Amino acid sequence: MNIEGKIKENIIEAFQKIYSSEIPEKLIQIQKTRKEFIGDFTVVVFPFLRFSKKSPELTAEQLGVYLKDNVSEINEFNVIKGFLNLKFLDSFWIDFLNTTLLEENYGFKQAKEDSEKIMIEYSSPNTNKPLHLGHVRNNLLGYSVAQILKASGKNVMKVNLVNDRGIHICKSMLAWQKWGNGQTPETSHLKGDKLVGNYYVKFDQEYKKQVATLINKGISADDAKKQAPLLVEAQKMLLKWEMKDAETIALWEKMNAWVYKGFDETYNKLGIDFDKVYYESETYLLGKAIVAEGLKNGVLIKKEDGSVWADLTKDGLDEKLLLRADGTSVYMTQDIGTANQRFSEFNIDKLIYVVGNEQNYHFQVLALVLKKLGYSWADNLFHLSYGMVELPNGKMKSREGTVVDADDLLNEMIETARETSEELGKLDSYSDEEVNNVVETIALGALKYFILKVDPKKNMLFNPKESIDFNGNTGPFIQYSYARIKSVLNKAKNQNIKQTENVSNKIKINEKEISLIKLIFDYPSTIIEAADSYSPALIANYIYDFAKEFNQFYHDCTILKEPDINIRNFRLILSDMVGKIIKSSMSLLGINVPKRM
Repeated sequence: MNIEGKIKENIIEAFQKIYSSEIPEKLIQIQKTRKEFIGDFTVVVFPFLRFSKKSPELTAEQLGVYLKDNVSEINEFNVIKGFLNLKFLDSFWIDFLNTTLLEENYGFKQAKEDSEKIMIEYSSPNTNKPLHLGHVRNNLLGYSVAQILKASGKNVMKVNLVNDRGIHICKSMLAWQKWGNGQTPETSHLKGDKLVGNYYVKFDQEYKKQVATLINKGISADDAKKQAPLLVEAQKMLLKWEMKDAETIALWEKMNAWVYKGFDETYNKLGIDFDKVYYESETYLLGKAIVAEGLKNGVLIKKEDGSVWADLTKDGLDEKLLLRADGTSVYMTQDIGTANQRFSEFNIDKLIYVVGNEQNYHFQVLALVLKKLGYSWADNLFHLSYGMVELPNGKMKSREGTVVDADDLLNEMIETARETSEELGKLDSYSDEEVNNVVETIALGALKYFILKVDPKKNMLFNPKESIDFNGNTGPFIQYSYARIKSVLNKAKNQNIKQTENVSNKIKINEKEISLIKLIFDYPSTIIEAADSYSPALIANYIYDFAKEFNQFYHDCTILKEPDINIRNFRLILSDMVGKIIKSSMSLLGINVPKRM
């Protein structure tokens, strides 16, 4: 039984013996004691008053006496109004530390065959443009949540749905046909996704010229946008694609292959992967049969023009188009089909979509339509909605070519990390290869941490320079803390300082040391909380607090020069454990830590 369980058991016994009352366990709230008070755990007494029939202070005092007499780990207690603060013996924390040293993956739960099966979809790029800053947040968030869910004991499957068909894809294809002159990634010295994205921008530029020309001829703006020859050609190309025209399919396959190669390079740089990749070209028809069945059963309605809709007005929403008048499907139809396919194929318990908050309504409608169609698992869809990422100079627009490519951002981060590290003298005595490796590790750590430390639901402003700061709440600060720990341990090894496998529980430890052990104690519950809320920000801010606490300990306490061998041994073991958890928790964010900086 863990210590919280032991306290709860004794509180229940205390009420039986002191007040002859039975209190339900669910009323017992045990929290971490706030820093301004003395204590390790705090029991909230207010819910007990109807059982004790005493004042909050007296109830807490009587309960404190009972717990101190019956829970051997408790050293002392104090009462602040209706809060009972419990202070534990040093030996409790030392015994806890010794126990954790025996655990290979402390804080992580191993998934079992019958553990919850969760599929998480993230990335979902379009093959008409490269990955940009918005995709970076999506990918980092999706990957990190998957890692955290795994660490909490879930069976996790990571999937990507590539949007590889549609009018936007045809726009890039048509522009390349007209103005590409046979250009390839090799001849242009561009990544394939960047090359194709350039032609998407080119289409928009030429299209706007045509629209302006038509408007000047007296055609209304709305009609000009519909009649522009380029758009008409792109629509014809889409029809050819849907009719499997050989030439159109060949061009589509060639240009998509360029893009996939480019995507893979970016994914590799980001350290992102997937267990399965779906393609919209293979899934966009999946929902049509389900929609037809829903129409047959009277769940859906058909309008005079032949289009099929879900009427959600009684649910406070509007009508949602599922099939156009010409019988073609829309995104919602596809999502209905892919959701059904995934639950059927993999027998999953939950499906998480990592998609920006501009799609909140779409996923609300998707779950409701599926529920009306009779799918009981519709309640197990979850939209992990996240806010937009902006740069100091404002928003980005793909069509206008003002997006920040993920690759350009990564390169800028690496150069910024190099400059900052050189200014601080952190790369002195490194070989060129070591410099490149460390700089890339710092750059990626800075990027990932800066993005993931923000609550997913919030919009955020990303500042590359600010993210690479070796002080403050940043990835490099935490990475440097880890490197500092490795340096201490290496010095101990070089000085032939022997470490025992555990800590003597007879030593006296100070508050800084206890604070570190308490943070180690919090690690498993932090993982569970982050998994339950799908928030890597909880892990990020936990690591920052941990690294900050270690640096204060490092500043206040001698380690290698400590004359008491038992205390020196304890501090080395404690430092080693802190390093392991920093490395472990940073891995949940997809971040590597260098051994030296």
